[in-house]
Amino acid sequence: MNPHPNILCAEHSVLIVIDIQAKLVSAMPDKEAMIMVANTLALLEASALMSVPVLLTEQYPKGLGVTDASVANKLPESAQLFEKTGFSCCLAEGFSEALVQTARNQVILVGLETHVCILQSALELQSQGYQVYVVEDAVCSRKIDHKFYALQRLQQQGITLINYESVLFEWLRDAKHPNFKAISGLLR
Repeated sequence: MNPHPNILCAEHSVLIVIDIQAKLVSAMPDKEAMIMVANTLALLEASALMSVPVLLTEQYPKGLGVTDASVANKLPESAQLFEKTGFSCCLAEGFSEALVQTARNQVILVGLETHVCILQSALELQSQGYQVYVVEDAVCSRKIDHKFYALQRLQQQGITLINYESVLFEWLRDAKHPNFKAISGLLR
């Protein structure tokens, strides 16, 4: 049986971590930032177990610093990092080529900020023919309303909103999966 075309498949997925840099994280509401980072860490651990490639961006690291240490420590060795000054990840030099090389069509976005870099990345990736999933509990904005209206706009444009647990269970597809115990252990 073939799954619905909008159900994630680990073999078709790539996780894109956008701009989770310490200076940016510290500008977010504390509780929201804590949830975003925790859920991103779970997705990173699961991506390693499920062989899902990870692409990572940093927005102007000279001014905003590097990726938050907790996230950097969970990155798989194969993760590719792209510095950018443009807001969409597609504007980072070499990013689009690296994404094409993954040969995967389901892109899962996490990071900062929902109404700027996540929104512009999602729309551009969608226009390039990718299935785009924004993990609503692994993205953040400085103002709650900005996140809310950005997610609403993304949904109106046909971007799939998803939560981190759905990603994990869609990657597994079955409790008989060999990684089920390890991945279910990532749930809070």
